[in-house]
Amino acid sequence: MPGHSHYQLFETASGVAAVGWTRTGVISFRLPAPTTAEAERAILRRQPDAVHTEPPAEIGTVIDAAIRYFEGERIEFFDIPIDLGEQPPFFAQVYALVRKLGWGETTTYGAVARALDVGPEHARAVGQAMATNPVPLIIPCHRVMAAGGGIGGFSAPGGSQSKARMLELEGVPLPPVQQGFDF
Repeated sequence: MPGHSHYQLFETASGVAAVGWTRTGVISFRLPAPTTAEAERAILRRQPDAVHTEPPAEIGTVIDAAIRYFEGERIEFFDIPIDLGEQPPFFAQVYALVRKLGWGETTTYGAVARALDVGPEHARAVGQAMATNPVPLIIPCHRVMAAGGGIGGFSAPGGSQSKARMLELEGVPLPPVQQGFDF
């Protein structure tokens, strides 16, 4: 049946990750979680009707790339077909822009807003787009940081610590962790 979605779980050096897809591309990605059950629950929250399936070759390539990424290999995800479904137009623009950030390349929420020709007051909307990113890593929301070098929020499992680990993997120097809120 068209539009049917599938998912697969896989082990990485950082835990169990999951990828969901349809015939048009990757529709969800779950960053590594401590347990298989947690990864599976998360992917099914986003794709309740998904069927656990052996991945086709192109999804196998995505899984292999993600495994190598979490081993510290410099991997880019620019060419992976994704299908984000209906998105608010601003979110779609944010995703398209952030997707072009390469390994170890960071920006800020405000800089993304400025690059899209909207004022820095839209930085919070950029943050909301990143928080609802269905395909983290493929759209590298971990590379978008708060102003002044702060790490900013991260809604993936492990929160800001996961974001910090991914940035460290990419050789991004991070400021010492400060307590409190930093928007």
